[in-house]
Amino acid sequence: MPLRYLTIDFNSFFASVEQQERPELRGKPVGIVPVMAETTGCVALSIEAKALGLTRNARVSDARRLCPGIVIVEARPETYIAYHRRLKETIAALVPEMEVQSIDEVTCKLHAMVDRGAAEKLAKQIKAKITREVGPLLRSSIGIAPTWLLAKVASDMQKPDGLVILDDDDIPAKLLHLKPGDIAGIGPNIQRRLEEHGITTMAQLYAATMAEFRGIWGGVRGEQIWRLLHGEDLPYFEQKTGQSIGHGHVLPPAKRNHSDALAVLHRLLQKAAMRLRHSQLYASALSASVDYADDTYWSEEIRLTETQDSLRLTHALNEVWGRRPEKFSRRKPLRIGVHLTGLIDLKLHTPDLFEEQTEQTRGKLFQAVDHLNKVLGKNTVYLGSAHGATADAPMRIAFTRIPEPEIEEIDRSYEGRLKKKKPPAPEPEAW
Repeated sequence: MPLRYLTIDFNSFFASVEQQERPELRGKPVGIVPVMAETTGCVALSIEAKALGLTRNARVSDARRLCPGIVIVEARPETYIAYHRRLKETIAALVPEMEVQSIDEVTCKLHAMVDRGAAEKLAKQIKAKITREVGPLLRSSIGIAPTWLLAKVASDMQKPDGLVILDDDDIPAKLLHLKPGDIAGIGPNIQRRLEEHGITTMAQLYAATMAEFRGIWGGVRGEQIWRLLHGEDLPYFEQKTGQSIGHGHVLPPAKRNHSDALAVLHRLLQKAAMRLRHSQLYASALSASVDYADDTYWSEEIRLTETQDSLRLTHALNEVWGRRPEKFSRRKPLRIGVHLTGLIDLKLHTPDLFEEQTEQTRGKLFQAVDHLNKVLGKNTVYLGSAHGATADAPMRIAFTRIPEPEIEEIDRSYEGRLKKKKPPAPEPEAW
């Protein structure tokens, strides 16, 4: 089987970026948090912190107890996205085709027939180029294999700063020490189904037939996993994107009350509405949710005539909020979220006959609002329902979505001007 794929997993990415930017953090255990609070969890940890036994999502108070020397750093998403883009540009100079899996992982397709020696040389070139052009603290683990699924498995096998190649002579022998759950696409539900069929080890998984895989997964996805594990080249799984646009936020201790929670929800909604318009989509449903400090949970959804109008969405959110049962009014809100669902592409949108003029007028209004916020920075113009919460819910990075700072924060290309800066006139040619 030819080596067709190379996956690069950037080790402890957020913390490594901070260590690259701030030399005083190098060699120290570092925890990255969304907000500076002892009750929040570490969204990322440095290699040094992991070596001391800390795991992601550890509470800050627990991290300090287990690792007294840990340095807690508030996340800077825009900086991480800038590094992500630089890394993509650096890698693209050496490989023909790249697929971004997440902010800290990319997979490259190798079109030429690559043998083990050439694959190892390429991996080392990538590592050296990253060190030289991006920074020595941006370490990575690289996996190379006949399929993208096996390349991902290989990239997880040796961390940090690893390089694992799986070719004909290695498969399945080098995989047998793994657990079925180490394979992407095998989550807790599939693991339970595998156990029900007597499959608990990698050897048993690899020995199972394609028909058994189809039965366990309940369809073609099982067949795809089987073929990828056995070295057959298949396209990347189709990702389910665009099904919803939304944001969640853990409230800081001072804002764990109902009036502040509602204001932050409106801040989240206005961010989501801006993304909705940028994506040229309309929403036909809105949902809001709250996790409370006593481990209870509330959520509610409202159906809408398809819209991207922030005022209509604001009224809808207020209506949903008003439906909360009385029993929740005495509980302390901890985490909130708002999502726009039932998304419809602009091309498929049919304006309401009686609202078309209002829709067009409001559309121009919010286009202007979005433009001002991109040029001058978020919250330059905002609806009053988010008053008091404009500093809350800054841009976050989810592993399934890399935000665009140009939408959520400020478009640097405008350089603080209402019009994009014109390129300088060319120098006159010498005669």
